[in-house]
Amino acid sequence: MAPTATASQPSVAHAPVTKHSVTNRKKDDVEYGSERLIYMEHEYSAHKFRNLNFVATIHCLSSLTAHLVVWDPEGNEYIDMLSGHCHPRLVAALTEQAQKLTLSSRAFYNSQFGRFAEHITKLFGYDMVLPMNTGAEAVETGIKLARKWAYLKKGVPEGKAIVLAAKDNFHGMSTDPDSRREFGPFLQNVGPSIEINGQTHIIRYNNVDDVKRALEAHGKDIAAFLVEPIQGEAGIVVPDEGYLSQVHALCKKHNVLLICDEIQTGLCRTGKMLACDHDNVRPDIVLLGKALSGGMYPVSAVLADKDIMLCIKPGEHGSTYGGNPLGAAVAVAALQVLVDEDLADRADKLGHIFRQSINDLNSPLVKLVRGRGLLNAVVIDEAKSTRGRTAWDLCLLLKSRGVLAKPTHVNVAVVFALRPRLLYPKLSSARVLVSLLSLCATSIRSTSFPERMKLIDSRLVTNQERTPASSSDLRSRCVDIRFDTKGWELLFGSLKHYHAGHNLSTDSARPRRSL
Repeated sequence: MAPTATASQPSVAHAPVTKHSVTNRKKDDVEYGSERLIYMEHEYSAHKFRNLNFVATIHCLSSLTAHLVVWDPEGNEYIDMLSGHCHPRLVAALTEQAQKLTLSSRAFYNSQFGRFAEHITKLFGYDMVLPMNTGAEAVETGIKLARKWAYLKKGVPEGKAIVLAAKDNFHGMSTDPDSRREFGPFLQNVGPSIEINGQTHIIRYNNVDDVKRALEAHGKDIAAFLVEPIQGEAGIVVPDEGYLSQVHALCKKHNVLLICDEIQTGLCRTGKMLACDHDNVRPDIVLLGKALSGGMYPVSAVLADKDIMLCIKPGEHGSTYGGNPLGAAVAVAALQVLVDEDLADRADKLGHIFRQSINDLNSPLVKLVRGRGLLNAVVIDEAKSTRGRTAWDLCLLLKSRGVLAKPTHVNVAVVFALRPRLLYPKLSSARVLVSLLSLCATSIRSTSFPERMKLIDSRLVTNQERTPASSSDLRSRCVDIRFDTKGWELLFGSLKHYHAGHNLSTDSARPRRSL
């Protein structure tokens, strides 16, 4: 969506956030400021997304906040709650392999893909992997694989195989999404609707009966049920406990493959290696992407056992870049980091703290906080906003306070997502929470909400000092803080002090804005 400005001079509101003197900024970063870069993208690129008018140019270089903090060309600092950046082990793997071999024809073998294939299949307990590049490619490959299996193994008549999905699932935007007003891909006999006795039935997410009805009516022709273990772009919708296991049992009963799209939810994001692990479900096909390369290179993968995977014969599927040595080397390093740094457990613990901290506010503006691990969404109550603004507006205000978040594709008005990197310092979490709490406090209609919430801004109080300390002061000392359990409790103690009625000084340098 275009920036709200004229084509020749788009409007860019720069955040009154921390400035840094970036000594290694390139000449281009200085000559091409945010305003010019936004104009160039708007003018010469398709308008695929609604953007926050923020230009990322460099990530933070300090040790403990690295990979989380980014700067714009003007030197403003932001905490990125949507992505991580430049893990040193992944940078090393990328640069080392880039000096050896980056791409080879799939007509012959390369030195890295075999290592990747062995590593990922053993880690997740599947026989084989089919490498691709993007999440949408992985989804389409999974659909193709399921149909091949249905024709060769299940005996579904050619051209009749059905792949069911759930309403508001997000599986990419690659094929005709607008024609059915849902998310793609939309191919024949693929999607959340099915004809039963002359009527169209929608497969609702988190509704076992809908799946049961469809399987009982058309089970002989259904190849697979494609589902997100937690719906991402629908608003981080967590299904009821047991939903996935019941659906899995129904699929087994009707000889239907269960495909779990773990592109957003997998790889420790929800506090488990895979989100389906929360229900102790082993899908027939698993789709992975996004974090599989830690944001360093496009890598996706389809996992399955041999009886399914070998339904695709040589020459029937491929990709020029799928399984390339550069992507394979980075992906192996990324998978090793997940295990070595125990990121599933880390995400689980920090997610509990984050959701509890928001819930403890009892803010009328916050209708609901939901998620698992470090995949979370905040649902706001528009009726309680002083100006009736939306989650998008709240994200803009968070940006003005140096925090980057975004609304989800569905329910853009009321839901915004927070998906920080898994190596997420507690200090940064405190900064994000304080910014969010301040907005939630100053943006409501209720006069009974505690006035002291309006004092929260960018300052924290530590248990140790019992004196106000600005976020910039804490940032400057972050290299001296070890983020063990005690250190994290120290930083999050500021929230406990708030609830105990301690005064938190305001930062006069940051102007307040209400929703």
